[in-house]
Order: sequence, then C-alpha cells, then structure tokens
Amino acid sequence: MRYSAERKEAVLKKMLPPNNRSIREIAEEEGISEATLYNWRKAARAEGRLLPDGDQTPAGWTAADKFAAVVETAALNEAELSAWCRGRGLYPEQIRQWRQACEQANDWDRTQNERLRQAPSVRIDVAPRMWDSNWNQERAN
Repeated sequence: MRYSAERKEAVLKKMLPPNNRSIREIAEEEGISEATLYNWRKAARAEGRLLPDGDQTPAGWTAADKFAAVVETAALNEAELSAWCRGRGLYPEQIRQWRQACEQANDWDRTQNERLRQAPSVRIDVAPRMWDSNWNQERAN
C-alpha cells in the first residue's frame, strides 16, 4: 500500500521526542504494519534524521542516533543545548559524554598506544639454552 508523504511525516513525528511512541503502538493506532514503520524509520535515519527507538531513556538511543545528536548540538550554546535536551528528555551532560565517546572512538589508536606506554613493562627472559645450537639439535632428535 502506498502512503502519502504527509501521512508518513505525521507518523514519523510520533516517533520523535517528546512523544517517543513505540513502533508497535503506532502500528496498532495507524493500521500500518510494523515492518513498514521500521523501514520508514530506517530511511529517515539514512537521511540523517534523529529518530531514537521508542524507549525514552538514552539507553534506547542507537549509536547512530547519539552521533546525530552530537552533530546536531555541536554549534549550540549552553542555553540552546539545555532547551534541545529538555525537548528530548535528555541532559546536557549526556550529550557531552556522547561527544567525548565519539571523539575517543576516532582516536582509539592513540588511546591504545597511551595505555600500552603506561602499562608496566613485562620482560620475558628466554632461556639461554634455546639459543644454544647443541640444545636445538638434541631437541630435534
């Protein structure tokens, strides 16, 4: 079945904060299959739109949604960020944590190298006998 762009947009808005309705609820209410709604949400996310899962907590947000939130709020001042977060049931601190996680995700190599430098060094002594040619010959026989 084909749906108008207006209806599709109205249904997608029900998935957005502050509503954050689950796909199952919307499917029952609108008479649209869950598969269709999942496809619409997937397509909207592919276009860069922020559509968190029906769970209102930040735990219900996918990594892509969190990244989109970080990008969307990057240029906001503190007051604008607070208003943006209130409208979505978030705290500015969560956005800051997500931003830090995004930055670290792209710097994992340097972070890993830093951890290795800070780790206590472990020295493994190879038994001197292993390098003795007689020992190697005895072992081969």
